[in-house]
Amino acid sequence: MSPEALGEKIHDICVKLAQEGKLGRLEEGQVPSADKIAVKRPKNSAFGTWATPIAMQLASKAQIPALEAAETIAGELRNLPGVENAVAAGKGFINVTLSPDSATEVVDKILDEKGEFGRNSHLKGTTINLEYVSANPTGPIHIGGARWAAIGDSLSRILSANGAKVVREYYFNDHGKQIDRFANSLMAWANGEPTPEDGYKGAYIGEIAGKVIDQAKEEGIDILSLPKTEGEGGQLEEFRKRAVPMMFDEIKDSLHNFGSDFDVWFHEQSLHDSGSTQKAIEVLRDKGDIYEKDGATWFASTKYGDDKDRVIIKSDGNLTYFAPDLAYYFDKRHRAKDPADVAIYMLGADHSGYIGRLMAVCAAYGDEPQKAAQVLLGQMVTVSSDGKPIRMSKRAGTVVTLEDLVDAIGVDAARYALERSSYNQSIDIDLALLSSHSNDNPIYYVQYAHARCCSIENMAKKMGMDASKADLSLLDTPLDERLLSMLALYPSVVKAAGDLREPHRIAHYLEDLASCFHTWYGVERVIPGHFEEGGKGSQIEKAPSMERADARLKLTEAVKQVIENGLGLLGVSAPEVM
Repeated sequence: MSPEALGEKIHDICVKLAQEGKLGRLEEGQVPSADKIAVKRPKNSAFGTWATPIAMQLASKAQIPALEAAETIAGELRNLPGVENAVAAGKGFINVTLSPDSATEVVDKILDEKGEFGRNSHLKGTTINLEYVSANPTGPIHIGGARWAAIGDSLSRILSANGAKVVREYYFNDHGKQIDRFANSLMAWANGEPTPEDGYKGAYIGEIAGKVIDQAKEEGIDILSLPKTEGEGGQLEEFRKRAVPMMFDEIKDSLHNFGSDFDVWFHEQSLHDSGSTQKAIEVLRDKGDIYEKDGATWFASTKYGDDKDRVIIKSDGNLTYFAPDLAYYFDKRHRAKDPADVAIYMLGADHSGYIGRLMAVCAAYGDEPQKAAQVLLGQMVTVSSDGKPIRMSKRAGTVVTLEDLVDAIGVDAARYALERSSYNQSIDIDLALLSSHSNDNPIYYVQYAHARCCSIENMAKKMGMDASKADLSLLDTPLDERLLSMLALYPSVVKAAGDLREPHRIAHYLEDLASCFHTWYGVERVIPGHFEEGGKGSQIEKAPSMERADARLKLTEAVKQVIENGLGLLGVSAPEVM
């Protein structure tokens, strides 16, 4: 019985007891929904298979002692099929021990569902627009963008596993002054001039400038002979119109090679070209949320909780940076294809001041802030090796790029390192650790567990073992039971990771599962007493009987499947050999 299934049983029992007046003054409507009832694995497996604090949650509403409520609920639980025992303990916990058949049913479920195990449909019918990375097209993706690439892609996989339709979106800010600074930096390099004070530096500027010059030359244009002027026919415009698409393509290639692909590549310029910005402003004007003051046009965002009203059109007639942001949210919610029920923005920590104004926009358009619009703020990433910080990139000059990280440790280790911590925590990536083949390296530890499962299966195959009809009731040791309960937790972890927008929960679960499996394997050996290979017999120390070996082999197959499923949600491979 999974924790979700047990949570549903506990909910039904509490509702029944409330209706019968057996839980003090508790009313039926005060019982939390099944998904709000905590069912967790106890720290000490001797206490049972699962534990729940539901009695302590209900005691104040019932106006009875928590331990009394726990004893009443436990009495009902003991009558459930599949429950061997239920005991009230401590200040009101309920420890539940499942019968062997109920505990082992998770193995058959995993092997029946395979890659579908852990997936659910509770977000079915919800379209989520997930915008992440969105780096300016003025240089290679730096380590912070790499973190969003990993976490965003993983979160999209997790939300899809929870039944949502996910639109993975990248927003190109190709309308602002940063494009001008980029073009000016290229032009300066091409002409042997110093980089402008506000320009971009790094070897990549020379690379892109050289490609632009070569491309133009193939078309019969000598860029350096053109005047250094603004507008059509000048050097600056040639560098701008040619270099930006080149940078776009390079960014796309980097992300694709990192396993992070997108459904929509949205260009800010399209908001202006299509008239979407003006349309979005007019919708608010019709609602009475736009006014004129000091020659400028303002959005009355304080009506919706913002700390001040926002200028959207300056007195000189030019749009502010906020105007296309306003239009972009409106577009996400009302576009013809896949309009978003939920728009999630994954932004850097320096965008914390952006949240209030975005929520005001959300409310102004009639949506519920923090529900229809959600902002995830990512923190800093630093890179070190053996405790020594690494700051310089050969190509970008002052930052570590996505390519630098992948070149150093590979895609799997890079993604896992960026995903295994909460996005709102600063992290340091130790390249030396993540390149090592040691148990201290978390990605190696998890992948090795999968490879070990494959090795066991290969050995069993050579022996002619067949676990398909194994008697799983023989999985009766404390370590067997601990591993079974870990496997049963996986679906709830997937659900929580999606609902809380926290992919790191999958990584933490996999590390716990790997630890549990490695410990189990070290004690509860799988291979039976004797096998022949190449004509030589080998005696396996602490070997189980053939019947118990079949049961453990089947459990191993289930562990392998769950690790593969979990790594898949992180976009990390599950190697068969390490």
